[in-house]
Amino acid sequence: MTSPVLSVTKPSDRLGTGARVGIGLVLLLPAFLALLWSYLLPTGLAIARSTTRDNLLGPATDVGAEHYRQRFEQGVVGEYRMALLLTLVPLVLALLVAPLLALLADRAGRGPRLAARALLAVPVAGYAPVALLLGWRLDRVEPRAAVESPYATLVELTAVGSAGLVVAVATTAFLATLRGRRRPADALPAAATVAGLLVLGIVAATLQSFVAPLLAASNRAQFPLTTIVVQSLARMDVGRGSADAVLLLAVLAVLGLAATTLLLVTRARIELADADAGSRTPSTPAATVGAAWPASDATATPTWPASTPPDSATSGGSDPTSGGSGPARIGLAVAGVVAVGLMLWVAWPWLRRSLRFTNDLGPVPGAALSDMLIWTWLPTLVATLVTITVAVAGGFAIGGLRPLGRFSELLLLPFAPWLFVGTGPLAVESYLRTRDFDQVNTFLGVIPPGWVSIPALFLFTLLFRGLEPQWRAGGGFGRTMLAPAVPMVLLAGLVTWLVSSGQLLWPWIVAQTPSTRTAPVEALAQGTTGRVPTDELALGALLPLPMLLLFLAALVVLQVRYLDRLAIRVGRAPERS
Repeated sequence: MTSPVLSVTKPSDRLGTGARVGIGLVLLLPAFLALLWSYLLPTGLAIARSTTRDNLLGPATDVGAEHYRQRFEQGVVGEYRMALLLTLVPLVLALLVAPLLALLADRAGRGPRLAARALLAVPVAGYAPVALLLGWRLDRVEPRAAVESPYATLVELTAVGSAGLVVAVATTAFLATLRGRRRPADALPAAATVAGLLVLGIVAATLQSFVAPLLAASNRAQFPLTTIVVQSLARMDVGRGSADAVLLLAVLAVLGLAATTLLLVTRARIELADADAGSRTPSTPAATVGAAWPASDATATPTWPASTPPDSATSGGSDPTSGGSGPARIGLAVAGVVAVGLMLWVAWPWLRRSLRFTNDLGPVPGAALSDMLIWTWLPTLVATLVTITVAVAGGFAIGGLRPLGRFSELLLLPFAPWLFVGTGPLAVESYLRTRDFDQVNTFLGVIPPGWVSIPALFLFTLLFRGLEPQWRAGGGFGRTMLAPAVPMVLLAGLVTWLVSSGQLLWPWIVAQTPSTRTAPVEALAQGTTGRVPTDELALGALLPLPMLLLFLAALVVLQVRYLDRLAIRVGRAPERS
């Protein structure tokens, strides 16, 4: 007997409008509370503190807009203009190289495309910015050059640190716009939307860079995030540092609102490539489309003819009987060889130090390897479990239950100003809160301060929005909503855990005792003291080989088995029968 939860009845038959609104708002409540606690309240406090002179030692005095006036007189606009120049290399990679790679992979046929996807998982699985940039700084940058040409060094470090990740993410996104398309031209609207989001995201991420400016003689190369931290904590001028934070938050808010508006206007969504109208036989209803991930629902039936493999029905444009375009295969092979060579060359300064895990600094006590690994990976795991759970619940509420009907995506607008805000712009306020709760140098204090991943909330909203028509058309909840979403939850969780564990700023502020330092903090401390010979510096603890292989295996499987079956679509969703 079919379970009522997974029964193949329409959602409207099980949940009335009132129930959808009620359940949706209940599922959204944790996200709104997390938004209030982690973003809205700290932003308000930063705005209030930016109008005061506060050295953290005595009472604050009101100075009005004095800090803002001083910053504009000192040329803060020019500093942001210089920061924007750092985006040129990532933007070229995202807007020129990545679309070309995606097109070659899509035209080359199934085998080469899956091989390319497997290769795209490598830069993501190897995300360790401190290890990568510190190794490069020690081996490839002359100390005198960093002092005499700090901005040139900063451009170099930014390009090195972002290239692999930008190409991997952008190529994966552009591939999703091509899935299920017979002609590349049909993907142009979706590709333009992806390109717009990439531009906004790259600009926002570059403005919040911390590791590269810190290693590029940051006292000579002014940069938004390092200026905020140095002014607030090193120089004990919290008011002026808060003014810099508010300026950065204002820029990021504009970028976040622009990205949200783009998503709303284009009606972007993520669908199963197998579910495209063009890939179904006329006699097959949408409700019978198989899930993108192996499901236990025995009633799911494939939608392609028995003699045609699944990939042929959803291939970008190659003839189903062919193995892909010959020139595309050659071009993709050449690009793959070049990519592997570049990745090895860029990562070699880190890789050659990756088998050394600790350094003995003599009488100064260092962090034990076990303690370092615990403090690096466990607090971020706790934060990941919470933030992704809240994001999934909120995304399902907005995109799946749709409590406001076709206006449900407007519920994303309260989150939009903080879509691209990382830990950095609110780090000072978060630190002061951690200090007031007496959690500095504690496990709770090291947990990243954000309690909802707003990018993940947007991601799951787009996913459930694309899956909801099949559920509404009568598909079982387990097959049409749950099974396609579970791999995305795993993917978002793995990437969030990996990225947050590799961050430097937050643990650098709140965990400075030897017994509580994370691996990135310890590596930076050893690499910049000059007490450890550069060839003997230990970088293995930042991303230990077992962890690297674990992330790589999981991401390769997800790329090949899951992401290859997803498609990014824009415009009005086709009616489902």
